[in-house]
Amino acid sequence: MRIMGLDFGSKTVGVAVSDAMLVTAQGVETIPRKSPAKLRQTLARVEELIKEYQVGTIVLGYPKMMNNEEGARCEKTLEFKEMLERRSGLPVILWDERLTTVAAQRTLMESGVRRERRKSYVDKIAAVLILQGYLDAQAFQKEQNENREL
Repeated sequence: MRIMGLDFGSKTVGVAVSDAMLVTAQGVETIPRKSPAKLRQTLARVEELIKEYQVGTIVLGYPKMMNNEEGARCEKTLEFKEMLERRSGLPVILWDERLTTVAAQRTLMESGVRRERRKSYVDKIAAVLILQGYLDAQAFQKEQNENREL
């Protein structure tokens, strides 16, 4: 079973999926949202991708503020999390996404992607960064546990 990473925004949702070995994250797509208040089509597309990639867990970026406080975006993300869990039946893990969009934009700039094209990629790259951070943390935790047993 693979893990899906999501960068939930008011206009788009970036999607990434792990490889089967749960080592690397690859960007899949950016799902456009027609309205910030309507999520039915967005959730339907996420469900299609869950089936297509045989996803067993979802990691959802949690947009805390730099001072570690939770704002209005966190509330919207929690609502989306509940809807995802209800519709998919999968566990949804919240993952701190601070600075992932900035890092994604920097990566695209350094790769030479033109400014007008960056918007179409930034959320997918942010989803990759969110998921890769989670995968790396899981691998580190596993390594720490194995070292304790020795």
